Amino acid sequence: MKNVMQYKGYYGVVEYSDEDKCFLGKVIGISDLISFEGKSVTGLKTDFQGAINDYISLCERQGKEPQKAYKGSFNVRVTPDLHMEAVAYSERHGMTLNAFVEKAILIAMTTDNEL
Repeated sequence: MKNVMQYKGYYGVVEYSDEDKCFLGKVIGISDLISFEGKSVTGLKTDFQGAINDYISLCERQGKEPQKAYKGSFNVRVTPDLHMEAVAYSERHGMTLNAFVEKAILIAMTTDNEL
């Protein structure tokens, strides 16, 4: 499991590089590349926040909207049979397909079972 940091709605994943003797991170969920690093947790957090602030400032100077991670919708590809079964299950239980998928995700995360 990777460690995740959050700042201003952006998420960064962090790993430790034994070779470089520092923490390395990158922002996930957007196509623009934002990376950060630090020799300590405090340095890592400072560099992460600075990288996000720099990214937002750069976008403003360029007149473009900064990308935002995780707008709350995503495509899920499943077999046609599973799709049909999920819709039928949702209907039988009086919920939308979106509500069913959201509930399934929450249950999986709450029980913390390995998938």
